[in-house]
Amino acid sequence: MEEKDRLRLKKLFEEYLEESLIQITFGNPVDREKTSKARVRPFLQGKNLQFQLERFVGPQAFHRNMSREEGADSLPILLEEEFRQCQIQSERGWAQVLVSRKGTVTIKEKKAPAKLASPGKPSGRLLSHNRKKHYVLEEGVPVPFLVDLGVMTPEGRVVNARYDKFRQINRFLEFIEDVLPQLSKDRENTIIDFGCGKSYLTFAMYYYLKVLKGYSVKIVGLDLKEEVIRHCSQLAEKYGYDSLTFLCGDIASYQGVSQVDMVVTLHACDTATDYALAKAVEWKASVILSVPCCQHEWNKQMKNQLMEPVLKYGLLKERIAALYTDGIRAELLEHAGYRTQILEFIDMEHTPKNILIRGVRQGGKRDNEEEIRRILEFWQVNPVLARILLDHEPS
Repeated sequence: MEEKDRLRLKKLFEEYLEESLIQITFGNPVDREKTSKARVRPFLQGKNLQFQLERFVGPQAFHRNMSREEGADSLPILLEEEFRQCQIQSERGWAQVLVSRKGTVTIKEKKAPAKLASPGKPSGRLLSHNRKKHYVLEEGVPVPFLVDLGVMTPEGRVVNARYDKFRQINRFLEFIEDVLPQLSKDRENTIIDFGCGKSYLTFAMYYYLKVLKGYSVKIVGLDLKEEVIRHCSQLAEKYGYDSLTFLCGDIASYQGVSQVDMVVTLHACDTATDYALAKAVEWKASVILSVPCCQHEWNKQMKNQLMEPVLKYGLLKERIAALYTDGIRAELLEHAGYRTQILEFIDMEHTPKNILIRGVRQGGKRDNEEEIRRILEFWQVNPVLARILLDHEPS
């Protein structure tokens, strides 16, 4: 690293090391066995503002308290010797630092407007424990991909028309937070997002796991729309997300990896969800997160003379089909060795498609095939996922 870049970094840290700092996160370690991740947060020691550096070496965390001056001198050394990426979050704005293997330093920065960023009068929002609402991604803190995707303004304010999307993203990250113990800290975790679409949640997942939490991840977003994949690929390159890849492809035929740790499928239509779940089981993925959509298969097949007085009402038939589809999906995952839950994704008032199926692989398979087949016989249906997992039909 050249001396001019060291001075640039020192000046950058001097600017952000103040009370309005939320967090500095270091990622993309040079040698994960030595230091896997690090972060800096402000705190008040009496009336004195201090900054705590937390470094993770193997399973241990080491802490060091620093003054503003000490931090401005020490933090550039981390980017020169131990990490290649740094994300700064502050009420005054955000900054991202990328360091190439050759030592070239790139700084991307977005300042909050003057009325929100008052250098002499920081609010110290995160030094207080009286928060109205905790979000994994804080409102008021600019996140680059959320700005580009139209969810946030450059100042970090959530666009009114996209507030439901902001809540949805945070709710999804809460589910990711719950399954962190299932992901490895000692190796790269492979995650596949089937039917990624515009990839709001794919980018959020990468940002949370890689940038904020320091996990080594390789995330592949898969979708059939070439234009969407091209746009998402451009954004990933723009942010320096070198372990995030977007590909055009079909869920049922995808063979790009041999081992997967987590499979995500959000609003994959009809049987696309089933093929994604089957792939996850085939890979023995540790975690499955699936928000189903458009359960047409059961609706077309199901019939039962006893239930005909109810099924003749199209709306009721559609809802019954959707509930049984997801219930049987959960039971089939239990049969395949997953501890499965059906959870509310977001409030019903925002969308009726609010069910999330979460499966965590536990090894022991549940002996429930007979019960599943009785239900399928009752409704006279033969769904794709049952054919694959029970009858071993090729996926």
